[in-house]
Amino acid sequence: MSLRVYNTLTREKSDFKPIEEGKVRMYVCGPTVYDSAHVGHAMSALVFDVVRRYLMYKGFEVDYVMNFTDVDDKIIDRANRLGVDPFELAEGYIEEFKKDLKDLNILFATENPRATEEIETIIDMVARLLENDVAYEVDGDVYFRVEKAKDYGKLSGRKLEEMNAGSRIRVDERKENPMDFAVWKSAKEGEPAWDSPWGPGRPGWHIECSAMNLSHLGQQIDIHGGGNDLIFPHHENEIAQTETITGKPFARYWMHNGMLQLKGEKMSKSLGNLVPIRDFLKEHTGDVMRLIVLSSHYCSPLTFNDEVIQANERALERLLSAKRPAMPDANGAPQQTLQELQAQEDKTNQEFINAMDEDFNTAGALASIFDLVRSINQARAAGASDSELESAQETFGELTGVLGLVFNEKEIVLTAADAFIDLLLDLRQELRKQKNYDLSDRIRDDLMEKGVVIEDTPQGSTWRWE
Repeated sequence: MSLRVYNTLTREKSDFKPIEEGKVRMYVCGPTVYDSAHVGHAMSALVFDVVRRYLMYKGFEVDYVMNFTDVDDKIIDRANRLGVDPFELAEGYIEEFKKDLKDLNILFATENPRATEEIETIIDMVARLLENDVAYEVDGDVYFRVEKAKDYGKLSGRKLEEMNAGSRIRVDERKENPMDFAVWKSAKEGEPAWDSPWGPGRPGWHIECSAMNLSHLGQQIDIHGGGNDLIFPHHENEIAQTETITGKPFARYWMHNGMLQLKGEKMSKSLGNLVPIRDFLKEHTGDVMRLIVLSSHYCSPLTFNDEVIQANERALERLLSAKRPAMPDANGAPQQTLQELQAQEDKTNQEFINAMDEDFNTAGALASIFDLVRSINQARAAGASDSELESAQETFGELTGVLGLVFNEKEIVLTAADAFIDLLLDLRQELRKQKNYDLSDRIRDDLMEKGVVIEDTPQGSTWRWE
């Protein structure tokens, strides 16, 4: 079975075939750095981190570029309100976001270009658009003529005559068409500006990503990713201006993740329901955030609330139970148990690949890993030694690594919990000897509510995370 990917452009899944065999050129839209990154940014970053990791697991060399938009109306407006330099403001949030990525165990990009580093390329692109009569200049502003773009609207499925001005598009009577968008903005007093043939100004938002793609990945790329809120107008406009200049299809596969929702509402600044990544990580590990994202298909909207967080805290504990060593008095599990463990290890390997090959189905991949966790815990309870558990635990480590799970900090907490549970098990065993079954059953039931399963065997009682 080959890897199949859903393509927003074609609206169907197809076999993944990169432009150059064995190599993937991948561009993901990064944040506009005017405020702290929130868990919605984390979702997108985690989705494409897992895509990248799986492509690497499949043997591809991945050239991964994620940009920073460091000059923008929002950055300038916020800097003016705070009375600070807009470049210093952006730089601070870039460094903060990089730390967030590290804490979430997200692989750093091959390159992190910035809009302000691409001014020369952007000016050259704008000049070419003007030369080809697909753009026009008005009072130092330069606009792209959408009617000149072939198949404008093909990504979003919108028809030009039915479109209304979208986010970040200001209706301007100087425009030939209300949907024409700025590729160069004339300077306003107090704003950052660069010299250009049309006077001092700065880039439009959409042209920035096109320029960074061309500079760092070339005229054609394999995957362009981002949140589905970027499909229109941002990615639609990227296609229009890039393909007009190059005359070639821009990206083979357009991948878009769904939005994170808090209490059924999309997370947004206007609603005031954003949770900064750094605030989330004060209370939970990066693995919990990653499991929240992995538990659903990346295209789907994802609910984010306390109940979901707690469920994934418990899921993490169940996963961690697979890493526990053999019982202290383990003498080896029965042959049938070991055969069943080996069969499950093989099955999990295959089911993991099958799930991920079907458009990065991380929920299915996780389900296969949980099946392996259950078999490992059953074998441990049956007396399996460390050497008998080793292969299955190595497979567990490899596959969870592909998903970017690390366990480190949480494992320390779990180790402390293990000792406490062992103590309760000893107490329960003593109560059973005294025939105090009511209290021993209460301990069992209370532990069950916490996700701990007690199994009574002729050799004694064992436990495992559910």
